Amino acid sequence: MKRMLRRSTFILIFTLAFIIGISYFTVELVVNADKWVDQPYNDHIAVKGGLQNAGEIFDRSGTSLAKTVDKKRVYNSDESVRKALLHTVGDDSMNISTAVQSKLRSTLTGYSFIWGMNMPESSRTSRDITLTVDADTCKAAYDMLTSGFEEPKRGACVIYNYKTGEVICSVSTPGYDPADPPKITEENESEYEGVYLDNVLSSTYTPGSVFKLVTAAAAIENIPDIYQRTWYCSGSEEIGGHDIRCVDGEAHGEINLKQAMQESCNIVFAKLAVELGPEKMKAAADKMGINSSFNVDDTNTAKGHYNTDGADTNALAWSGVGQGIGEYEDKVNPMQMAFMCGAIANGGTAKGATCIKEAEGDTLRKIGFKKPGDNSLVKSDTARQLLDIMPEYSIGGLNVRAKTGTAEVGDNKKNNAWFVGCALDEDCPLAFACVVEDAGFGNAYARPVVEAALSAAAENLRGKM
Repeated sequence: MKRMLRRSTFILIFTLAFIIGISYFTVELVVNADKWVDQPYNDHIAVKGGLQNAGEIFDRSGTSLAKTVDKKRVYNSDESVRKALLHTVGDDSMNISTAVQSKLRSTLTGYSFIWGMNMPESSRTSRDITLTVDADTCKAAYDMLTSGFEEPKRGACVIYNYKTGEVICSVSTPGYDPADPPKITEENESEYEGVYLDNVLSSTYTPGSVFKLVTAAAAIENIPDIYQRTWYCSGSEEIGGHDIRCVDGEAHGEINLKQAMQESCNIVFAKLAVELGPEKMKAAADKMGINSSFNVDDTNTAKGHYNTDGADTNALAWSGVGQGIGEYEDKVNPMQMAFMCGAIANGGTAKGATCIKEAEGDTLRKIGFKKPGDNSLVKSDTARQLLDIMPEYSIGGLNVRAKTGTAEVGDNKKNNAWFVGCALDEDCPLAFACVVEDAGFGNAYARPVVEAALSAAAENLRGKM
């Protein structure tokens, strides 16, 4: 009798587990079918009637970015717009996995869980998608990156609304024209290295002096008399057995924290990192999202890197400057830096980013797309104090706080140029980050890109809200 009872109990447990497993699998299949269809390994969706029947993609102002005409995908008539939005819109292939035409292909093509790709044309739901980006703003950033200097530059520029989360500009170079994609072979692959990678979302770079915002935040929160302090900068000082130098060895003399931020003094921020110590520096970097990944329309950004475990005094000093040495080298992601600046402008909390324009009854939300959440990255009082010490700029009629960065990368390359910050205007609450590879000073290379794009963004928001 006991044996029969044990067998019955086992069979009951097995049956319940089987029913629960089947139920879970069924729910997952129904909820995530669209996402599975959009995976890169399902490229047959594109080949067998995919984008040949896809809906239209618009920018925030209604400008057509991509549409299907006579079974052929047609892109915007302006070559610069096409190239600028390559990594946001995508091309006919699924090589750019983070682009809308790759990750939302099921929505664009009217894929049905029941019918698959065989749903009758008359029964398909709306497949058009409106993005938050502004074509003119993206074009301005792209033109500056590719034509504004002595030679085209690799890099990234992102501008987003830290109140709503809407991405206004997202540009990554290098790229190509989606209307005339290159045939990449072993012979020319070096020429097109990195063209499928969206640097805004998926790349990390040495930050240089833009990281001083993190060091300053740590100092504000952990050194009670930070505003009564002054430091003497002679242009170069031995810290931890090796010299820390300011740019070109420039001596800043006796300066306080705000002056140190304005002059971007390496000596002061190196000393602050050493005084704060590895634990407090890493805690500040973690809090401000440096070692985190953020979600942008179900795409995770690349994680930055800040690690001080076991760092000697000199390595810790350089980490506070935004360089780092060897395994302690600092790394940040452009979107990540825009989030951080958005939080600083918005009382410590920034809205997560999206490239998909919000709309009532938006089908993308119904299939599981996350709405942008809030990112609390810094204390509100700390954010206020950071804004007070950041350099002020007037760009496109906007009241801007920003920080330049010039990051040494070695390998006989020129420095990477950075410009990150935020506009404090109520009608244009914009945060931005721009990095230009193998360029030089941030003020000479990254700032002009942001100026061009931010001016266009302000014109769009103020003229077309």
